[in-house]
Amino acid sequence: MSTTDMSMGKIIFYEDRNFQGRSYECMSDCADMSSYLSRCHSCRVESGCFMVYDRPNYMGNQYFFKRGEYADYMSMTGWRDCIKSCRMIPMHRGSYRMKIYERENFGGQMHELMDDCDSIMDRYRMSDCMSCHVMDGHWLMYEQPHYRGKMMYMRPGEYRSFREMGYGGTRFMSMRRIMDMC
Repeated sequence: MSTTDMSMGKIIFYEDRNFQGRSYECMSDCADMSSYLSRCHSCRVESGCFMVYDRPNYMGNQYFFKRGEYADYMSMTGWRDCIKSCRMIPMHRGSYRMKIYERENFGGQMHELMDDCDSIMDRYRMSDCMSCHVMDGHWLMYEQPHYRGKMMYMRPGEYRSFREMGYGGTRFMSMRRIMDMC
């Protein structure tokens, strides 16, 4: 049996580096931060886990933030743009299951994951992952082996085409469960 804990997370965004300038406190998803802050250059996660995005409506580059201080996240992430939206990641208790597919629309080679995979090439001899079905838990997918490069947050659901989601040309090569990191 799986459960998802919707207890509140809390993240505080600041206009300037080192937690300076105006701030905005957020305890849920925020599709567009522009009405609260004109820019965001640092943040502090007081509880929970969040995905932050460099475009409104949970689009663009994504980065995972867990509890901690990020005084200058732009140099840490390599982003040239500010955080524009964020999504709180609910804490999941129970099993983790995801099926990954070599081709779009659940085609080609298929493998079921129940734990982290640092390289689909090494583990499954699979050179590409273009669709997936997350049955249980919340996951991070990375474009490079060993949990490096661009990442994408995956919650339960069917993802038929990463290309149609705006990830054309991105190959996801490793996957990690979001567990007690929050």
